[in-house]
Parts: sequence; C-alpha cells; structure tokens
Amino acid sequence: MPPRRPAPTVRLRRLAAELRRLRTDAGLTREEVSSRTNIDPATLYRIETARARRPQKRTLLAILAFYQVDEQAQEELLALSREADRQGMLLPYHDELPEEYATYIGFEGEARTIATYESLFVPGLLQTEDYARAVVTGVLPTASADEIEQRVRARIDRQALLNTADPPRFWAVVDEAALRRAVGGAKVMSAQLARLAEAAAKPNITVQVIAFSAGAHPGMPGSFILLDFPDPADPAVVYIDSMAGDLFLEADAEIRRYRAIFDSLRAIALAPADSRQLLTDLGR
Repeated sequence: MPPRRPAPTVRLRRLAAELRRLRTDAGLTREEVSSRTNIDPATLYRIETARARRPQKRTLLAILAFYQVDEQAQEELLALSREADRQGMLLPYHDELPEEYATYIGFEGEARTIATYESLFVPGLLQTEDYARAVVTGVLPTASADEIEQRVRARIDRQALLNTADPPRFWAVVDEAALRRAVGGAKVMSAQLARLAEAAAKPNITVQVIAFSAGAHPGMPGSFILLDFPDPADPAVVYIDSMAGDLFLEADAEIRRYRAIFDSLRAIALAPADSRQLLTDLGR
C-alpha cells in the first residue's frame, strides 16, 4: 500500500501559492519551467499544489533563482519552507482518519476565524457526544463500531480548540431545521440544544438561527465552512462536506462568493440574543 500523502499545512499552501504567482507573473507554463530548470514536471506540480512535503532546499533555490527573486524575498520563502511541515492541531489517530477530513482538522486547528453555516446538523464543534454518535451512526450506516467511535472521538477532541487560552472566533449560522430534527431522540436533542445555548453565551462564539419564517435563503443548497488564518498572507479556504466527497475551495472568486453568502445568512438570521432565546425555548 503506498504511503499516505501528508496533509498540507497552511504554510505549505502559502508557499505553493507564492510559487504559482511567481511563475504566472513570469508568463511561463510549468512545462517551460521544468524544461529550463531540469526539475521533474511531476515534482513541480506537487510543489505548486501543496501535494507533497516541503520542497528540498536545492530545488526551491533553483526555482527562485530562475524567477530572479531578490535575496530578501528568497530568505522569506526559505523560512516559510522550513516551517511548512509544522502541523496545527494533530489528533493521536490523525493518520487513521479519511485524508480530506484529516486535512480539514489541520486547517481548523490553525484558523483564526471559523465561520460555518449548517442546514441540517448542529455544527461539529458544538455537538454533544451523544448527538455526535447519533449523527455519525445515521450518516455512515455501513461504518464499523470502531470507525464510528473514532469519528465521534475526533469530533469531541476537536472541541478543545474553542477552550484554549487564545481561541479562534467561531461564528455559526444554523437553519432552524437542524434544531428541530430529533437526532438521537428527544432527550439527546434537549441536551444538545442546552449545549448550544450555553456555548452561544461565550465571548468567542456566536450562534444565529435562520428561522423557518425567513423562507427561502442563499444557504439552502448546502452547508459550508469558511476558514481565515492569523497571517493575512495565508489564503482563506472554504470546506464543503458533501455526499460527492469533501471539497476545498481556494480561488479568490470562490472565497469572495462564500463570504458574501455568509454575510447574507447572518443578516437573514435572528439576532444572537433572539437565537439564544429560541434555543432555550426549543430545549424545554
């Protein structure tokens, strides 16, 4: 069995994006760069798409020299490369999780702001263990008991992120449908709604509910998560978990579109105080 491709880090993505920019600014294709530097085309592709560990120093220097990057910029990119393998949040069983999910967990652990819209589920970072187990069991009917427990444990362990000394800003917009679906039964949902109301009172967490009375809205096609990172140079990423597979969106136009959608959903949703009141009422 071939070794598993390492999950890209935020720094590796930034390095890849900068190398793509340099090539594009030079008006060159990957094939042209490869033929003129003797760097294997597959290697160059993996470097530019963050599909490998950080590039070897001599390879990176050859690329930067070819693009005639000045000494200061070279030092900055070399420093970025040295840090490129450093992961954010790692779980003990990280390598046993599906590759895309493990990649998302790494990005989530490095994010400064997490904006999530959920149409049918309570956001994973705010789920109780019983709710999470009921969700995983229902969504993955063919999973083994061990796989279910591993997914549940990963979901619960991720929640420590919101309780660190310097936690990320977490903003969740949830459709009322997710709150009224009796996942795990009435007792499980009552505890889950109480957990949501409690979390919504924390200074780094905002929860807003889109009431049924809002009618049709831009989030109805599906859920998504928008991650922003501490360094403005690190590109934002949108994560979508769907039946067709996990998807990461990174293009500027896609980020702008989803940011605009999230802003629209926040405007349509009940105010945070009204949302907490609805959570409290539904949990009774």
